[in-house]
Amino acid sequence: MDAHDIDRRAFIGGAAAAAAAATLLRSGDAAARIPGPDLAARAPDGFVPFAAPGKVVKVKKAGSLEANGIFPKADDAKEMLRRALEELTGKADLTEAAKSFVHPQDKVCVKVNGIALQNMATNKELVLPFLQAMIGAGVPPANITVLEQYPGFMNGTRISARNVPAGVGVVWHSNKDATMDWRDIPGTQRHTKFVRVLTESTALINFALIKDHSICGYTGALKNMTHGCSVNPQDFHDHHASPQIAILSAQDILRTRLRLCIIDGFKVMAHGGPLYKHPEYVIAHESVYVSTDPVALDAIGWDEVEKARAGFKLKSLSDEGRQPAYIQAAADLGVGIADRKSIGFREIVL
Repeated sequence: MDAHDIDRRAFIGGAAAAAAAATLLRSGDAAARIPGPDLAARAPDGFVPFAAPGKVVKVKKAGSLEANGIFPKADDAKEMLRRALEELTGKADLTEAAKSFVHPQDKVCVKVNGIALQNMATNKELVLPFLQAMIGAGVPPANITVLEQYPGFMNGTRISARNVPAGVGVVWHSNKDATMDWRDIPGTQRHTKFVRVLTESTALINFALIKDHSICGYTGALKNMTHGCSVNPQDFHDHHASPQIAILSAQDILRTRLRLCIIDGFKVMAHGGPLYKHPEYVIAHESVYVSTDPVALDAIGWDEVEKARAGFKLKSLSDEGRQPAYIQAAADLGVGIADRKSIGFREIVL
């Protein structure tokens, strides 16, 4: 390790770094001090996307996994999603709920997660109904793109050009499909580019998971966007990626595009993530979560991983030195709400 790496690691770490990042980025508004050109997206004229900071809905249904214990039952996944979005938006129909988040003039990036391959990926049974709902809401299929990092990860979701609605794109960026200029990321001594499918979109729908992560402690909604949509995610892992995930999530590119987060909680990975190296630590959870607040979702998801770890008599992430401090740092930057007492959490059991 050279002197530059030592200095960088010393600068980025723990609560002190998070506080420094918050001071650097926030001067009344967390997004006001982002360097470089304005890459914020703007919703179509007259359209105000639904937003409910701090509100999280969970729908749970026992027996919603197939007998193999890996994939959800398609009818159950669709109904759990519909019921969750009904509770969040007040719209009982899935297409009507989709209208709360996307407009016919939007270009939509749908970020999925298949890094752990088919045994622990965002499942097509949850993603495909929302694609159909957006099309029913008037978004042209050609304006919807499902995005992953690598082709193998996309294969893990079992989503392909053969099973999405005709015209919907299914692509991967392989850490290189970006057209924006390099952007310095405050507080990290690093720079990055977000990928073209994201920067050319006006709306982002984020399908994530509830997982242990060997570096970051826990990963869910935030990291699926910050590291899953950039060309050099490996440069933002020091000190358990805290506060780098928070700082990246505060960038205008993500904050102005994110419309909805959907968590595939049919399983929870308690240890051994992000890959599927220890299946003995993956448990059935049979739940779907929805929120417009990725920080609140990650606060709840972290709690679920800790519960699962306790069930296996594993040390807590904090005791292992892998506490995901970036969640509170993101809250400090105004990205969402991390305080459990301030999160409006509703669980529905079907």
